[in-house]
Amino acid sequence: MKPGCSIIIRAYNEEKHIGRLLTGIMQQTLKDVQIILVDSGSTDATVGIASRFPVEIVHIRPEDFTFGRSLNLGIARAKADVAVMASAHVYPVYPDWLEKLVVPFGEENVALAYGKQRGAEASHFSEHQIFQHWFPDVSKPRQDYPFCNNANSAIRLALWQEHPYDEALPALEDLAWAKWVQEKGFAISYVPEAEIIHVHEEAWKSVFNRYKREGMAFKQIYPDAEFGARDRWQYFVQNVRSDWKAARAQGCWRAVWREVMRFRWQQFNGTYQGYKTGTLTWKLRETFYYPHDELPEEKKSSRRVDPIHYEDLTESTSKTRD
Repeated sequence: MKPGCSIIIRAYNEEKHIGRLLTGIMQQTLKDVQIILVDSGSTDATVGIASRFPVEIVHIRPEDFTFGRSLNLGIARAKADVAVMASAHVYPVYPDWLEKLVVPFGEENVALAYGKQRGAEASHFSEHQIFQHWFPDVSKPRQDYPFCNNANSAIRLALWQEHPYDEALPALEDLAWAKWVQEKGFAISYVPEAEIIHVHEEAWKSVFNRYKREGMAFKQIYPDAEFGARDRWQYFVQNVRSDWKAARAQGCWRAVWREVMRFRWQQFNGTYQGYKTGTLTWKLRETFYYPHDELPEEKKSSRRVDPIHYEDLTESTSKTRD
């Protein structure tokens, strides 16, 4: 029998995080799963830690790596009808993460589903704001624009076989695939109950490079897209003001005001360097860049599901591995 889903994890030197993700997968209510780790030449203990779990390990040379290529390599091993993508530095909040993420595929027209993301305690303040903007508490069973994020998403395998991820893109392979399925008339579903914590531990240069890479990819996906010097300054100022307003409301402005400016500058200067000409549709401009001064207050979870208590599992997991 086919597994309930196949989980593809991309990893490179993720020894700090991979164990927590795999532990979280082991705690899921959906038990019959296939786990595939695509490792692109880790030099730390990533592969050794993953080997303690029921994981199939696929290797890709660092010089051959692209985000799309590594996913295609992993999905090619998938045995389930639904392939789940998870970054190696995320972990699920609830034990029904996978169960909720695959529910939309009960409808034949759904091609893609993605879940909620929140930052870790150490995440930059602006990163928290971005996650709250991109991943609200309200579900969207039929999203009307091509947005998703492969740190926490799932796709229908039959459609991937028809159209694999673009291996030439430097980033945003998820956006390009979402655009393709919508153009084909398929649905994208957003499932906030499928929640993960996304841990970004980046130096400022890495933040800049991430957004530059995404800007380059956006330009390839939307050749007419533009993000000029005026856009860079406009969005920088607007988002800094928006973040400062939120920080004042949370009583932490003095602690984060400089960090907010640095993060937003790396974000929008990186985007500007990535692409510089064309026209961006309003819906996508709003989704990626436009600040929401009145972001809805994040609701405390009212779900009748206890979260996974990773600290309680650490000792018992270690004994089991020994």
